[in-house]
Amino acid sequence: MAARATQFGFEQLGMPLFDTTFVVLDLETTGLQPGRDRITEVGAVKVRGGDVLGELRTFVHPGRPIPPAVTAVTGITDAMVRDAPPVTTVVPVLREFLGDAVFVAHNARFDLSFLRAAWADTGAGGYNPVVVDTARLARRLLHDEVRNCRLETLARHLRARTMPEHRALADARATVDVLHGLIERAGTLGAVTLEDLRDLSRSTSDKAFRRIDLVRDAPAACGVYRFLDARDEVLYVGKATDLRSRLRTYFGQDRRRRVADLVRETARVSWSPTETLLEAEVRELREIHAHRPRYNRRSTRPEAAVHVALTREAFPRLSVVRAPGSNHLRTLGPLPSRAAAQQLVDALQDAYPLRTCTPRLRRAQDHPACVLKDLGRCGAPCDGTQSAAAYDRVVAEVEAAWDDPTDLLARLRSRMLRYGRDGRFERAGEVRARLHAAARAVHGSRARAALAAVDELVVGIDTADACEVAVIRRGRLAGSGRLPRRSDDTTVVAWLRQADLDACSGPPSRDDAEEVALVLGWLERPGGRVVAATGSWALPVAGGAPLADAVEEARRLGRQLRRDRQVLEGAKVVRRAEPPPPAHASENQRLHASGSSARTPGSRPSQLSRTR
Repeated sequence: MAARATQFGFEQLGMPLFDTTFVVLDLETTGLQPGRDRITEVGAVKVRGGDVLGELRTFVHPGRPIPPAVTAVTGITDAMVRDAPPVTTVVPVLREFLGDAVFVAHNARFDLSFLRAAWADTGAGGYNPVVVDTARLARRLLHDEVRNCRLETLARHLRARTMPEHRALADARATVDVLHGLIERAGTLGAVTLEDLRDLSRSTSDKAFRRIDLVRDAPAACGVYRFLDARDEVLYVGKATDLRSRLRTYFGQDRRRRVADLVRETARVSWSPTETLLEAEVRELREIHAHRPRYNRRSTRPEAAVHVALTREAFPRLSVVRAPGSNHLRTLGPLPSRAAAQQLVDALQDAYPLRTCTPRLRRAQDHPACVLKDLGRCGAPCDGTQSAAAYDRVVAEVEAAWDDPTDLLARLRSRMLRYGRDGRFERAGEVRARLHAAARAVHGSRARAALAAVDELVVGIDTADACEVAVIRRGRLAGSGRLPRRSDDTTVVAWLRQADLDACSGPPSRDDAEEVALVLGWLERPGGRVVAATGSWALPVAGGAPLADAVEEARRLGRQLRRDRQVLEGAKVVRRAEPPPPAHASENQRLHASGSSARTPGSRPSQLSRTR
């Protein structure tokens, strides 16, 4: 998985503004609604390097009367458009004139919406050009110089040779002069390419944007990147599907104060392209663990991973520990945090009457009982109320739940439903959270153990444009590559012979838990196939169906909660089709999957999905 030197073409570094061809367009219409109103006049000017390459102006017959209010503003009358060509004739000519040039307009969204409506009405297909909006750019560059960003105001301020007059060609010519004036202003901030101009319009900080040269040579490829200070100390490590686009957002487009502080301290930015996003994610994680950058918040403490242990003593109990030891009967983990481990402990103690006190108890059972006995929350093996044999049976049930969680999940679900029937919805919600936490913990522990037992696993997954191949050794990524889509096993094996792979010797440690989880997430993607394996890769059968159901239910509920939060916060929600419930799912799970979770005991009715 060693980084290779890669040479990138000049076109990837951004086209210089001097060599960019712009088409500046303005439309006059019968109104403001693209689906209802029509174009009456088109004016366009094609420019490059300050020279006018061509102009286009034509009236367009709107197929309806022009409202008097529009005539009063534009001066265009019905008589002027009576003999004009219809939009079906104008669209092919205009499309040829626009070509692949950068589209420029003042308040470009308005003109683009009418153009796309005309394209759709005439069956000309879609239109998705690179867009420069002079109004948006002016708000960024001249906000403290002009009272507003209307075209007339900007033309006067920038001393345009043509003043706008609500006619298409005149307004397009005025916009050309405004564009050139804005490009000149942008050059003082270091914007010399089309990409710079686009990013400058999105930027909120001149000081940060002036430092964009630090990432000017970044490639448009997935990989891992590092921000370093003057002493070459790593400040931040990240990964991206497109290094170039992601890195440029740090320089003025991200308003977080922490990002501004990071950019101010940065003296150099380095990056390493990778073959796949999985490799970038793993490299990022390993470098965060190695350098502990102070601007990274996630994954900086791999030692925070813990296990849940059943202690080896006369009357065993559950404990959260850093690592398995000889004084533990069984352990489950590693879990990402103490909070996650405590949820698993609470789930087990909800389902089984294990003692919750911490003192070591003698087999003689001559200890005084605590208040938990009086509350009915403990069988009190300490004073002999619960016999040693009865307590041993409880411990045996807990140990069995490690191997087959069917009984554990059934007990928690029964308790959740009982609380729901009694109207104790908050308590039912707590039990449901513990049920999901227990399912995730057991499933994750099983999956990690199964993958870590395989000496080498070669898997290929077909994506939209390639076949991603990963070599996994003992649960860790040894290397990855991109091959042509639908590459057969022979091609993958041939790649494997010449691939530069990491050794990844020995079983994974506690610090590798996050990496194993990343690899497992990649393996769960659809379309994968095992090309080769050294050893057996299989999950235990016992409890597999109820465990899978509970994990899927937890994922589905998590997505629903995130969507509800987005609605409450006013964010845009993109809905994803839910998979049908499995054939063996219970009636309660079928109701949950069909959207009737408002009636599921343990959850409050959600009106959000009905009022959106």
